[in-house]
Amino acid sequence: MTSALHKKLCAAHQAVALIKDGDTVVSGGFVGAAHPESLTAAIQKRFLSTKTPTNLTLVYGAGQGDGKHRGLNHLAHEGLVKRVIGGHWGLVPGMGRLALENKIEAYNFPQGVICQLLRDIAAHRPGCITHVGLGTFVDPIHDGGRLNSITTESLVERIELLGKTWLFYKAFPIHVGLIRATMADRDGNLSMSEEAVIGEVLQIAQAVRNSGGVVLAQVKRTSTERTPPHQVAVPGILVDRIVIAENDEHDQTFAEQMNVAYCSVHGSDAAIEVSNGRLPMNVRRIIAARACHELQAGDIANLGIGMPEGIAAVAAERGLLNDVTLTLESGPIGGIPAGGLSFGASAFPHAIIDQPAQFDFYDGGGLDFAALGAAEIDQHGNVNVSKFGQSLAGIGGFVNISQNAKRVVFCGTMTSGSLDVKIADGKLRILREGATRKFVSNVQHVSFSGEVAKTSNRDVLIVTERAVFRLTPEGLELIEVAPGIDIDSQVLGVMDFRPIVNNVQPMKLETGIVSR
Repeated sequence: MTSALHKKLCAAHQAVALIKDGDTVVSGGFVGAAHPESLTAAIQKRFLSTKTPTNLTLVYGAGQGDGKHRGLNHLAHEGLVKRVIGGHWGLVPGMGRLALENKIEAYNFPQGVICQLLRDIAAHRPGCITHVGLGTFVDPIHDGGRLNSITTESLVERIELLGKTWLFYKAFPIHVGLIRATMADRDGNLSMSEEAVIGEVLQIAQAVRNSGGVVLAQVKRTSTERTPPHQVAVPGILVDRIVIAENDEHDQTFAEQMNVAYCSVHGSDAAIEVSNGRLPMNVRRIIAARACHELQAGDIANLGIGMPEGIAAVAAERGLLNDVTLTLESGPIGGIPAGGLSFGASAFPHAIIDQPAQFDFYDGGGLDFAALGAAEIDQHGNVNVSKFGQSLAGIGGFVNISQNAKRVVFCGTMTSGSLDVKIADGKLRILREGATRKFVSNVQHVSFSGEVAKTSNRDVLIVTERAVFRLTPEGLELIEVAPGIDIDSQVLGVMDFRPIVNNVQPMKLETGIVSR
C-alpha cells in the first residue's frame, strides 16, 4: 500500500472527529444511493457519547434517508444541528419535526439549485443565479425558502439582469464534505463503478477544498493499482480522509445491497421488463395509463417518485420504452427507473452523469415530458407537494423539473384518505369517496407556480382517476371526465373552486391489462 493512500486511511470515528462545533457540513447521496452511511452513523455515535459536534449547518441536495433511522436521520438531534439547507425532507422525518417545532433553522431550496450552488462555492462566485424557483415559496416575494418562524436570514434574493427577473442564491463556505465512492486507489483517487449514481461528489469535494475544509470519503474497498484516469470521479488531491465501510453501511441503495443492473449495460436493445410486474387495476393504474398517452416517440422524459412511477410500467407493457428515454434527476439516462427506497437508480441505464450536469440539462428545457405527483392543486393552477399541515416533504428536484419541462403532467387522485374505486362495464365507480379534498381554493405551499407557467405558455395537464384538467391562460379547465362519473357531484362537488367547463370529452379509461 502506498503512502498517499495509507496517510488518508482511518476509522470512521477518527474521520468525523475532524468536524468542529459550528461547522457547515455537506452530505452527498440520493435516498440511499451513494450516501456515506458509515460517516453519518459515526457522527451520531460521537454526538450521543460526547455531545459533540454541536450547532452544525447541514447542507444537502437530494433527500438522504429511509424515513426511519438511516441516512441523514442519524443527524436529527437537537443540539447537533442548528441549521439545515436541504432539498427534500420527506425521508428524514426526525429533522422535519425539529423544523416544524422551531428547534432548528430550516430552508428548503430546489435540489438542482443546491447541486449547482456547490460549483459556485468551489469557484468562489457570489452565488447561483437562476430562474428556478420564481413564483414558488422559494421566491422572496413569498417565504424565500424559509420553513419556520425562527429562520430569519435571507439566503435568496430577487435581482434584475438583462431585462429579466432572476433568483440569486447566496454562496457560503463549507467546512466538511461527506461523500462516498466504490473504491480508492493507491493515490486516493475515488471511482464510482458500483454506485447507482455519481451524484455531486466532485462538486462537494471541490467546494470544500476551496473553502479550506476537509473532505471525508467512504469507500467499499481500496486498490494498490492506479485507476484509469477517465474513471476517476474525485481526484485524490481533494480527499483528506478515507474510511472503508462495514458491509451493512455500504448498500447500493437503502432497499438493495447490490443490484448489478444499476451499473451494467443491458445485452439487448429490446425494452426491459419492469421487475415488479404489471400494475393491478387500481387508481394508480388508471392515472398512469391516462398519463402514458401523453408520452410521444422520441421524448426525453422524467418520471417522479410515487404515482408517476407507474407510467414506466404501463409504457413497458405498451412497448414504448424503445421510443422514449427515461431519465432521473440523480443522473441516470435511459433504462428503467427504480422505485421505493431504490428511487434514483435505473436498471440498465445507457449513461450515468453527475447530478449538477443533469439539472443543467433540465433547467435549460431539455426535458420533453415530465410526470410528477400533486398533493394539492388550486384555482390558480398552483401545485403543492412540499408542505401541508404538520407534514414537511420538501421539493427536491420538483421545481427544476416542473418549471422547465416542455410538457408537464401532474398525477394524483381527486381526493385522498380511504378513496376506493372500481371499473365495471367500461365505467368508473366511486365505491368510497376520499375524506380529504385535493383541489383547494389556495394551496398551502406554492411548489409549482401556475402564474409563471401561464406566462410562459407551458403545456400543463393534471390527470386524476376520474377527470383531466388543462392549465389555460384563463385558468384551470376541465377537459375530460371518466365514463360513469357524474360531473356535478363527483368532480365539481369535491372541488373547493369551479374550474372552466366548456367542451368536456370522455376520459380514456383503460378497462383491462394491456399486453404488448
